[in-house]
Amino acid sequence: MLALTRRLLLCALFRSVYAACPPSCECSEAAQTVKCVSKDLRAVPAGIPGYTRTLFITGNQISRIGPESFKGLDNVGILSLSNNRISEVDSHTFAGLSRLRSLDLSNNQLAVIHPDAFAVLNKSLRELNLSRALYNHTSVMDLATSLCQSSLGKLQVLDLSDNSLVYLPPRVFSHMGGLRRLQLSNNSLVALHNSTLSGLESLEELDLTLNALKTVPEEGLRELDSLPGSALLLGENPFMCTCGIESFAAWLNGSQDRVRDAESLSCAFPASLRNTSILSVGSLTLGCYQKDARAELALQTSYVFLGIVLGFIGLIFLFVLYLNRKGIKKRVYDMRDACREVWEGYHYRFEADSDPRLSQVSTSAEL
Repeated sequence: MLALTRRLLLCALFRSVYAACPPSCECSEAAQTVKCVSKDLRAVPAGIPGYTRTLFITGNQISRIGPESFKGLDNVGILSLSNNRISEVDSHTFAGLSRLRSLDLSNNQLAVIHPDAFAVLNKSLRELNLSRALYNHTSVMDLATSLCQSSLGKLQVLDLSDNSLVYLPPRVFSHMGGLRRLQLSNNSLVALHNSTLSGLESLEELDLTLNALKTVPEEGLRELDSLPGSALLLGENPFMCTCGIESFAAWLNGSQDRVRDAESLSCAFPASLRNTSILSVGSLTLGCYQKDARAELALQTSYVFLGIVLGFIGLIFLFVLYLNRKGIKKRVYDMRDACREVWEGYHYRFEADSDPRLSQVSTSAEL
């Protein structure tokens, strides 16, 4: 009886420790959820119950996270750390979360991301949200290194929207063969090149809306064609419908089954074609090339004609010189004799001025 009582006390004590909840958090054992929301926390609170499968730590003042932040939380599958002003993610920060499937780091200020920051045991991570999370260009390069070195081969959803990205490093997604949805909307991307989308054989959706694409040249079209099984979103880009848009317009007309918003894509420039569907500008821009060809031919003809005229004038000039060769020769000789006389007079005067005796003779001669 005494032994049974001890066991019951030990179980009750263990249960009380196991179910303890940090004072700044709200815990639900039934839902296996812990919420630490807008509590002005400076670090991940200690004492989070081990039963936790869903952990929300949002709206706080946490500047750094590391592997010590999540010790003893092996059961966490969903982790939200959004809007915490996190600026640094240490190496192997999430390595101890062996069951982690969804990680939300959106609305932070990530400036330093260590190469092994997203290394997760058993490659369990499926969703990674980095929307409005990158602080500067350096963090973009750090992220590219981390994505290439971390074990994210089974990642299915990656959100990089709202990060003011101007370009993407080459082969940044090459180690994410399992990625199905890639969110790149509301950035400042101006082009797709350098094998940006290499390695995304399983991609099902690519969102490029609200970027700075003025056109998609041949290299960019090859990038998009390397994703034959993915649906594409290209709306709300400032497409410039001038010479050079023809290949994109032709590609778009042949890819309407893949580009979900193809019918809504329209010209932003020039003003005369604003809001004109890109699907219908092919014939207009083809005329642009014909006009340019005629102008180039006319310019080449003008250069040829100008060369002929200048050559003819040169021949006439040489012919006139030949006809007047004797007169020109006589004039040259006359100029030479005149210059010689002037030079001899100048030389004689110089000698007279330099010799005192000659100067006296010349003076007495004048008297």
